[in-house]
Amino acid sequence: MLKRVFRVLTAVIMLLSASLQAEAISLALDSIAEWGKFPKFCVGVYRWGDKFFNSYDSAYVVGTGYKFNVKIKSETWSDIYNFNLPNDMDMMMVSDPSTTIGAYITYLAVSAGYDINVSKLITGAERSRSRFNFGFNCSLLAVEWNYVSNDVGTTIKRIGENGKHASTDIAFNGINNSQWSLDSYYFFNHKRYSQAAAFNFSKVQERSHGSFYAGLSISTQKYDFDFSGLPDKLMHYLPETWANNTYKVSTNNYAIRIGYGYNWVFARHWLLGVSEAPIIGLRRGSINSEFDRNSFALSNRLGLSIVWNNGRWFAGLAGKFDSNLIYDKDHTFIAALFTSEASVGYRFNIW
Repeated sequence: MLKRVFRVLTAVIMLLSASLQAEAISLALDSIAEWGKFPKFCVGVYRWGDKFFNSYDSAYVVGTGYKFNVKIKSETWSDIYNFNLPNDMDMMMVSDPSTTIGAYITYLAVSAGYDINVSKLITGAERSRSRFNFGFNCSLLAVEWNYVSNDVGTTIKRIGENGKHASTDIAFNGINNSQWSLDSYYFFNHKRYSQAAAFNFSKVQERSHGSFYAGLSISTQKYDFDFSGLPDKLMHYLPETWANNTYKVSTNNYAIRIGYGYNWVFARHWLLGVSEAPIIGLRRGSINSEFDRNSFALSNRLGLSIVWNNGRWFAGLAGKFDSNLIYDKDHTFIAALFTSEASVGYRFNIW
């Protein structure tokens, strides 16, 4: 299936190239500007925006020199949940990894592709959870939208008193969780640092440099755990304050994201990138209660990547770890998402 998709993408590129050459149509900006007043105006706006939002110090960051790229990407992710409970009890859940492999074609900032879920082939698990993300990145700022849900189950890895955990590996289906977030942040040293070079392959970091960044984050979190189906021998580990042996959270969060990113060019063609950003703000909603209240919101986002660039060819490995802390007087709940990605691609121009 993946080979078939890649062949289709390649055929489309070849047909488009042949068509443009046959009809002698040029899609260069100068040529588009000659089509009329409105196209000329649009080209002018584009050039102004590109200069204002996407300019770098060329001694540190440069473009790739290509408008198109095709790549094959494999992505694996897993959600993790940890409860710190009264009487020195705790419980941890880890979901089976979800893995996809896909082929993509990108023109400038627009990308399209197709993924297939290969989790069952790798782990034999039938479980499939949902995750979507969208990102926009230029020199000045970045915008990210993320969504993840799990209503099909996870696995209880440990439960019991700290240091004396019961030996468990129990499939747990009483879960119905979802969360989304929208983040926008500004890079203070945007002339010499490119987050896109470390995580998107759209720029090349020539010399090592870093930047602080700051922005806003809004998110919604809904967690619903129903433990009534647990084996009787494990029920006594749950807090007595959990009505009907359930734990539910429904909150809206409004926060400030403050972080730092650094790209280390440790050898020719090679880059190691790291980005760390705590997210601090206000949480409004219910935490295992019928009543809404205000509380402190704390999350964290950590990213790490290694990238190889050699003109047309590029490859990279990236890992991201997102965590959310929800604190109540009786317990502390941490929800985390770990994502890893491997990509290899080829850049080219048609016009």
